[in-house]
Amino acid sequence: MCTQHSPIQKKKISSATLYLIAVILGIISGYSDIAILQKVGLVISDIFIKVFKCISMPIIALSIIVTLSQYNAEGAMRKIWQRTLFYTVTTTIVAAGLACVLYLLISPTNVGGIVNIPTGNETINADYFSHITNLIPSNIFSPFLEHQVLGVLFVGAIIGIAIRYIKDNDSRLTIANFFKGSHGIFLVVTGWVVKIIPIGLFGFITTTVIQLKDGMNIGGIGGYLAVVVLANLIQGFVILPIWLKSNKIKPYAAMKGMLPALSVAFFTKSSAGTLPMTMKTAETNLNIDPKVSQFVLPLCTTINMNGCAAFIFATVIYLMQNNGMEFDIFTMVAWIFIATIAAIGNAGVPMGCFFLSASLLASMNVPITLLGIILPFYSIIDMIETALNVWSDSCVAKVVDEKVKNEMQH
Repeated sequence: MCTQHSPIQKKKISSATLYLIAVILGIISGYSDIAILQKVGLVISDIFIKVFKCISMPIIALSIIVTLSQYNAEGAMRKIWQRTLFYTVTTTIVAAGLACVLYLLISPTNVGGIVNIPTGNETINADYFSHITNLIPSNIFSPFLEHQVLGVLFVGAIIGIAIRYIKDNDSRLTIANFFKGSHGIFLVVTGWVVKIIPIGLFGFITTTVIQLKDGMNIGGIGGYLAVVVLANLIQGFVILPIWLKSNKIKPYAAMKGMLPALSVAFFTKSSAGTLPMTMKTAETNLNIDPKVSQFVLPLCTTINMNGCAAFIFATVIYLMQNNGMEFDIFTMVAWIFIATIAAIGNAGVPMGCFFLSASLLASMNVPITLLGIILPFYSIIDMIETALNVWSDSCVAKVVDEKVKNEMQH
């Protein structure tokens, strides 16, 4: 008689364990006097910076094009779409602006003694406003070839909006599907990069430890982390509740009702993965009309990234500051809007904001080895950000739903 053997269950190593292993190996490599280990770490760091630069501009442009072109609401849904877009952009700008205010108040100090290890891309433009002169490209490919962040954002927005106005339906769908497919390709590649990010972390930690041996002091990182965390907490517990209250919605009752979805978002770190739970909870506990929730929440999951905008703003400014790039209040205001646009184009997946920030910095030739110090803390930051994003999505959906119901009554 044959005996049945249960299939062997392969245990997967958690991402936290992989990060820990990468950090330990990076520390060992950096502190050792083994030249080959240090060289491997530096090479890996350089490779990941080049990978970020390679895919950053296309994925940002394609994300914005797909976001702006794929929604074509008609009739009553057009008004819902317009309101959703307005509320989403407004709350995201507020989140980035709040991060700016906190950054000015807390004034994070530099990581002392930082030394930029050569990567082959040492040219740093000390005046970000010089990019504005290149906002209008001489040809459509130059922003991508020259890594002009503003130019790429501008081109992506124009193409995305223009697609919506193509009169021939077949042509519009064909070009929209082309960009959607291209976007899907880069999302797959991004997913591959995220899976091997522990290897990159090894390289960044090795580079950072070498700098620590040369006298770098990471004490200033606490102020930066305080900006990011406080921006998320104040947005979630103060700004959004005030907005709900102004629309005659009980904020903390709504938050209590959304707790199941917020808990899932916190632990999965994926607003896209939480979407089914978010829709079910919003319809059941907040009494949002399914017609509204099933349109607004998927849209918000794509473009409503309050937590991501705050993280991008604080991270980009902090690394620019640490690498000697001069900026003033006008530059910071410009970055509020750039962080907003970039966050809108970000995918709602784990580590999406971290990857996007690294890509933006790499595209500007700002050394990103300091992100190796931030990465071990990012898991908690990502949890808080994702919960905030889902909470903000729910707030937008609830306000839109109340507006629709009030108009139907009148």
